[in-house]
Amino acid sequence: MVGARVRRQQVAYAQGRGLSGRRACALLSVARSTLGYVSRLIARDAPVIPAMRTLAGQYPRYGYRTIRIFLDRQGHRMSADRTYRLWRQEGLQVPKKRPRRRVATSPRPLPPTAVNHVWAYDFVFDTCADGRTLKCLTVIDEFTRECLAIDVAGGIRSGRVIEVLTQLVSLHGAPQYLRSDNGPEFVARAILRWLHSAAIETAFIDPGKPWQNGADESFNGKFRDQHLSLHWFRNRADARVSIEQWRQHYNEVRPHSSLGYLTPAAFKTKHLADLDGGRSPAMPARADHDEERRRTKDGTLLNQPTGAILQ
Repeated sequence: MVGARVRRQQVAYAQGRGLSGRRACALLSVARSTLGYVSRLIARDAPVIPAMRTLAGQYPRYGYRTIRIFLDRQGHRMSADRTYRLWRQEGLQVPKKRPRRRVATSPRPLPPTAVNHVWAYDFVFDTCADGRTLKCLTVIDEFTRECLAIDVAGGIRSGRVIEVLTQLVSLHGAPQYLRSDNGPEFVARAILRWLHSAAIETAFIDPGKPWQNGADESFNGKFRDQHLSLHWFRNRADARVSIEQWRQHYNEVRPHSSLGYLTPAAFKTKHLADLDGGRSPAMPARADHDEERRRTKDGTLLNQPTGAILQ
């Protein structure tokens, strides 16, 4: 079965091949009265489509869910189903199929429960146009998903890692735990001595289990997919400027699905405001685009959002 719009296109194609309208409708079992129908959706969707195409060109690796948030900020409020319909109608980029998730044999150790509870850091590698290697140290707060720093250099040893962490601690305060793999930069004696002096405990993941550092691994994947793979840096100086601009965009502009489509900066501000006001602090919750909250007649929620952190 095809829709009425496709049937009208079939009739138009038959008329283009020489058939009369009456004959084409009879052969295709289409009512002649439907040929003159003009959908009201065309006029309704006209202001939205140019804005959607502009955002899709500006952020080529964002799917329709994220573009919907940007459209909402511009005043184009619409449901997820309508956004998906227009997204497919315009032939825009469809998000790639996600690979099947591996089920860990044990839960992720030490889930974060507050700001500055658990930080995670790791390395991402790339290459400049002049052939020189880029080594990026990424540091995130697992609770707020905020990217605290991306340090870009040709080589980063333990001394440089200590320098970056010292600057972050002076700016944001010290975390309780620091999660990482067992790389030589992270298990160096200088790093361990500095962590001990700063009263920061380590949370090393098990060897061969990168999913235990899933928050930072997820961030690194987005960093590569949405920036590194789309840019060809002329040199390291160009890379530092471009990557810092993307980091600020990630923290302050890009909505995060696991934070209820808030930005990391907005979620952190809201969480701290809840703590100061004595209210129950906000917890990261994934906003489901397919199911909206249903309320009973007295206004109570039937479906509460599911928290992304399981105790």
